[in-house]
Amino acid sequence: MISLAHGLGGRHDLPVPAFYAFAGAFAALLISFLALGLLWSRSRFRGDRAGKPVPHAVQRAADAPVTRRLLRAAGLGAFLFTLAVALAGNPDPARNPAPGLLYAVLWTGLVPLCLLLGPVWRLVDPLRTLHALGCRLRGRDPAAGARELPARLGHWPAAAGLLAFAWTELASPQPAAPATVAAFMLGYSAVQLAGAARYGTAWFDRCDPFTVYSGLIGSLAPLGRRRDGRLVLRLPFHGLDAVPALPGLTATVCVLLGSTGYDGFTTLPQWVRLVQSGPLDPTLTRTLGLLTTIALVAALFAVCASARYAHTLIPIAVGYLIAHYLTLLLAEGPRTFLLVAHVLGVTDGLPGAAVLPVDPGTVAAVQVLAVIAGHVVGVVAAHDRAVRLMPPERAVAGQVPLLILMVCYTLGGLGLLFAA
Repeated sequence: MISLAHGLGGRHDLPVPAFYAFAGAFAALLISFLALGLLWSRSRFRGDRAGKPVPHAVQRAADAPVTRRLLRAAGLGAFLFTLAVALAGNPDPARNPAPGLLYAVLWTGLVPLCLLLGPVWRLVDPLRTLHALGCRLRGRDPAAGARELPARLGHWPAAAGLLAFAWTELASPQPAAPATVAAFMLGYSAVQLAGAARYGTAWFDRCDPFTVYSGLIGSLAPLGRRRDGRLVLRLPFHGLDAVPALPGLTATVCVLLGSTGYDGFTTLPQWVRLVQSGPLDPTLTRTLGLLTTIALVAALFAVCASARYAHTLIPIAVGYLIAHYLTLLLAEGPRTFLLVAHVLGVTDGLPGAAVLPVDPGTVAAVQVLAVIAGHVVGVVAAHDRAVRLMPPERAVAGQVPLLILMVCYTLGGLGLLFAA
């Protein structure tokens, strides 16, 4: 069965004592901040203008129509299979692959894929494919909608969609039930297809939660697109700098940070007791806990920074995602594919159980380093944006609130790892 306590290693798994982890994280942030203030006096990141072009053969293969069609077919096939087994498969979550496909393979698996290859969801998005097919049958241009997408919407619908997913996964009465997975998939599909029908494919680019989620993580990938469409290799900082500061970007990243942080303390004994024996309904308690955590993350950011620095939260969110979902991917991913094989009748030669041979200490080290590295990258991105926007005499001092924000988030992230 899907473990909703998403795989935090216990204290015995962590490679260093808590004191040294906290001290090292604080030292890394402080040294980075001081070094940047002394040595980095002008903006160096060029956003979507940077990068070394890949060989033309690689570009042609990546952009070839047959490549795009195969990816879209794979995405649509996986979506229809997941929905079918969620609706008509075994109702036992331990025997149905749908929960694992949604939570472990899609949500968690997108993190390493996008970190390596960029925003891959846009290429496999099944709803974008269904929208294109429907428009072709009606003789319409998929990019053209009945109305132009209002600029003020920005990423706000994506933030709402990610919150709905987080609630389904972390606060709903039966998150691992195939019926819950089916309900989410049908509701999500209805909203996205209706939005695309009204506003065209621009809706997917700015408002679809998984497209935006994939795009934010993919901004840190070494493989990206220049402004002229050329596929390039670049430092992740350039991609991060290219993230447009659309309305709702801060809310979207705060939902990612807050929901992941909430997931981190759901295994604490005190929280488990409150959910099980508290005065409120367990679902209501979990919902209030999720919303409160997101609100605290957003409030802290609002006090310390402005929307112009929202992109600096992306590497922090990615670090949290790696730290809190790594073991879910390693544990549930192989088991899910084994269940898929059984549903398809491909069982010859397969083991009875699928477990990846991983060293707990190595996994825990990756978790700790992911949290620290995410914050250090955030400090660098914030400094580069500050020296671009502020007068030289104020650039360093103006970042002190941001440094305080990074320290608070770091302490919270590591605290959850060591408390779990």
